[in-house]
Amino acid sequence: LPSEPKIFHGRESELSDILHLFSTGTPRIAILGTGGIGKTSLATALLHHPEITTRYAQNRFFVACNSAATKLELVNLIGAHLGLKPRKDLMQAVLQHFSNNSPSLLILDELETLWEPATSRSDIEELLSLLTDAENLALMARAERPAKVLWTRPFLRSLQPLDQEAAHLTFADIADSGHSEEEVDQILSLTDNLPLAISLLAHLADIEGCSNVLSRWDKEKTSLISEGLDKRSNLDLSISLSLSSPRIKLLPKSQELLSLLSMLPDGLADVDLIQSKLPLENVLQCKTALKSTALAYSDEHNRLKVLMPIREYLQQHQPPGDNLVQSLLKYFEEMLKFYVEYRGTQSTSSTIPRIKSNFMNIQNILQWGLKQKQPVLSNS
Repeated sequence: LPSEPKIFHGRESELSDILHLFSTGTPRIAILGTGGIGKTSLATALLHHPEITTRYAQNRFFVACNSAATKLELVNLIGAHLGLKPRKDLMQAVLQHFSNNSPSLLILDELETLWEPATSRSDIEELLSLLTDAENLALMARAERPAKVLWTRPFLRSLQPLDQEAAHLTFADIADSGHSEEEVDQILSLTDNLPLAISLLAHLADIEGCSNVLSRWDKEKTSLISEGLDKRSNLDLSISLSLSSPRIKLLPKSQELLSLLSMLPDGLADVDLIQSKLPLENVLQCKTALKSTALAYSDEHNRLKVLMPIREYLQQHQPPGDNLVQSLLKYFEEMLKFYVEYRGTQSTSSTIPRIKSNFMNIQNILQWGLKQKQPVLSNS
């Protein structure tokens, strides 16, 4: 089994929710969230929780699915963890093991690598369906609730960035003490409290100091913490793997929308997505694709947003096309002109909140327009 995470803050609520599901029976749970958000850490924390170790003892199994490419390879992996030798009827042997033994817990980490591709999705869903026929088997999977499984309700909500206190505690556990609180806050603001980004920047700050890290970030952005060989030590790799999701590739316009969102710290409401008349077919379908792959999320005001590290990566590697930004520029220009023309009248009662909620967006897009020497702005 993987070791228990030594640095683990801010997931008490999610862990409590999961334990509650275990208290009601034999749950089947999916963990969702963007790359680097801490899905594996949450799963391993659960694996070593006293309630779980007492209940399942030696019948706890953690399978890293990213080393398998097919259903057969995954079955072989699971069988190996159970101590079963390869054989023709290995799937049946796996099912018998889980059905005939004491209650077991199986965690399928990184299952999304197998489930995402359309070519293998049906096979993986069939495998999960067979596994859940074993009444004694509690199942936890990192994938977006594949079909053919009756997932336990209430569903575990997609993991969100850490709150500020947990982010500070995580940073403090990694970096040596004595750092300026102001500089630590500046570093955390670059991460949007994404656990992987916090961890990588904290390790760097421990070596180089916060001032040097902030100075280097201005020049290097996410590449500063992207020298590792795997996605747990390389932020760019983690993001690029998320961007290569088959569901994103099947809907290329969703990646264009994501690139546009990289310029928009305020995110966009549905009304903005629709009324801005972006040259994107099925823009709301694109929104759904981004949310389903956890590349974007809806905040408490239901605005579609992208975390800072992903925004920085996209601006460096996949900036939005001019036609997209021009559409949004025109939309914001018309919004501002309407406000100026009808300022002080009842007509602007709904316009003012929309301007406020897009304040940083408008600033960024107008700055882009000036740099591009857009005629309307250049003559203003």
